[in-house]
Amino acid sequence: MADQTNRNVDNHKSAGAHMRFRRAVCYIVLVLVSIMCLFWFYVLLINATRSHGSLITSGFTAVPGGNLLKNFDNLFHSSQPVLRGMINSILVSGLTAALCVYFSAMTAYALHAYDFALKNFLFTFILAIMMIPTQVTALGFLQLIRGMKLEDNFIPLVVPAIASPVVFFYMKQYMESTLPLALLEAARIDGAGEIRIFNSIVIPLMKPALAVQAIFSFVSSWNNYFTPQLILHDSKMKTLPILIANLRSADFLKFDMGQVYAMIAFSIFPVIVVYLILSKYIVSGVALGGVKG
Repeated sequence: MADQTNRNVDNHKSAGAHMRFRRAVCYIVLVLVSIMCLFWFYVLLINATRSHGSLITSGFTAVPGGNLLKNFDNLFHSSQPVLRGMINSILVSGLTAALCVYFSAMTAYALHAYDFALKNFLFTFILAIMMIPTQVTALGFLQLIRGMKLEDNFIPLVVPAIASPVVFFYMKQYMESTLPLALLEAARIDGAGEIRIFNSIVIPLMKPALAVQAIFSFVSSWNNYFTPQLILHDSKMKTLPILIANLRSADFLKFDMGQVYAMIAFSIFPVIVVYLILSKYIVSGVALGGVKG
């Protein structure tokens, strides 16, 4: 009996040591991956503090320069409407993210909660749209926008982005695992309407998925250069990616690499803020899933 007890203790200690080793390896890998991801942000911020001449002659350096305020001053006094571009990008990306995740979740809810004749066909059709590149439909889209006289307008940037097959598919798969139909039936028996069920029951349960897709939709719209470049011609309507491209394509006498890096650094702050705001919903969703498991 004593030998069996000793063996059990030894096995327990061995399992504990093995678990601690695996945990240490995981932490080391996570730290290395985090460093690799954040290193390029560090390079960007360092370059934003350096002058144009230093960037050309010295290459990379880990020591910050002393031209950060000067670069930003040159940026805000340049011919590019930087603050207006920031407002335009926030408006377009914010509306796109909010409307995209809401209506994609509503579409996914319709296919998840109801049975009708063309349900499987519509699901397959929506997924098939994912295979069509944006560039293929660009010419027809541009002709449509010109025919509707919507050039230099944010509507063509926001409204088409609402119908996102990728976001819909993610929402549909998330509902399959977290939204039981019995809960919806119980709400209907209690007299709740479909709109109230969706807004009061489905949306709160979908917060982690909504937060993830809101981040992706916001970043995708924020970095979108192709479509805005086609339809936005007035300098007061242009978004930040277009203004950054304009700075990079300036002639030799006006080109300032420090100014370009300062504008890129300036443009990533709203993305970081959006992530910090929505990340708490992702963490809470993961914790809730762990408790349920």
